[in-house]
Amino acid sequence: MFSFFTKPRAVTALINDVVITVRPKETLLQAALREGIDFPHSCRVGGCATCKCQLVEGKVKELTQAGYILSDDELDRGFILACQSVPSTNVRIKVDTSHIEAHRKVSGRVVGQERLTHDIVHLRIQLDESLPYKAGQFAQLSVQDLPGVARSFSFATRVQPNSQVSFFVRKVPDGVFTSHVHAQSLVSSRVSVEGPGGNFWLRPASAPLLLIAGGSGLAPILALLQEALHEGVKRPATLIFGARTQADLYALEDIGEISRRWPEAFTFLPILSQEPEPSSWTGRLGLVTDLIPERLRPGCHAYLCGPPAMIDAVTALLLQHGVDRAHIHADRFTTQHDVSAAA
Repeated sequence: MFSFFTKPRAVTALINDVVITVRPKETLLQAALREGIDFPHSCRVGGCATCKCQLVEGKVKELTQAGYILSDDELDRGFILACQSVPSTNVRIKVDTSHIEAHRKVSGRVVGQERLTHDIVHLRIQLDESLPYKAGQFAQLSVQDLPGVARSFSFATRVQPNSQVSFFVRKVPDGVFTSHVHAQSLVSSRVSVEGPGGNFWLRPASAPLLLIAGGSGLAPILALLQEALHEGVKRPATLIFGARTQADLYALEDIGEISRRWPEAFTFLPILSQEPEPSSWTGRLGLVTDLIPERLRPGCHAYLCGPPAMIDAVTALLLQHGVDRAHIHADRFTTQHDVSAAA
């Protein structure tokens, strides 16, 4: 008697120069880690792009839409997310592992927990030992009293001499981790910080800077600016910060200090999209994209961090106005809630 069903079979994956076996229904990342390959990864749910790699040959079934976090250029070049890709044939993969050596897990304790807005909390953590990272990168954060749960957040400051790190934690609808951070006092709690991850950092150049942040996406932008000041970078800079209302603006003193110390022209433009009327607000109203045409400088390099929809809209506008794609650097902050909604 013949079966009309074909039993799933294992396939092979050539990852850089290493051949591994991928079991049925196993993702590339799961197979790589099981086989002992030090494959770059962080969130494992398709929300951070740390595991992005190039599919050179073969086919995969994607569990979520990679276009939610990968750029059009990356998609055109065959990039996929290893944590969301199940090979359906033998595949050949290229992945950049050059930065993995610095990735490690460090323990620490919470020494500060400050509410910045109704949905953003500033956590300060004293690490037991230093954790090198580039300003703009992120790490996975877990707390001792919430075992088995870890989430990715961008460092909100440059590397500090006292091994202290900061994160801005935005409350996510139905988010287990972020709801815990917002509901509980975590001061003195033990935590783990694993990283760094991501490739969002300031590239050496002399071109004017256009920095655009939305919501908690201000964290890596602040870290990047602090590092630039420390390194003596001398480039004109414009920072556009998109928020919903005045109550959603934060870190204004930090931005003011950066502006005062910046060695070249520095312009800060907050813009509100949902400010209620009547209002005392005398600044700009609208979306960050409304300010870009009037603030673009010839040859500028752009650094963007915020919700995927904002990043996509800003990127499209910058390309339309002639900004080279190679000079647009973006960090989409996504959550498991965002990924599930886009799937």
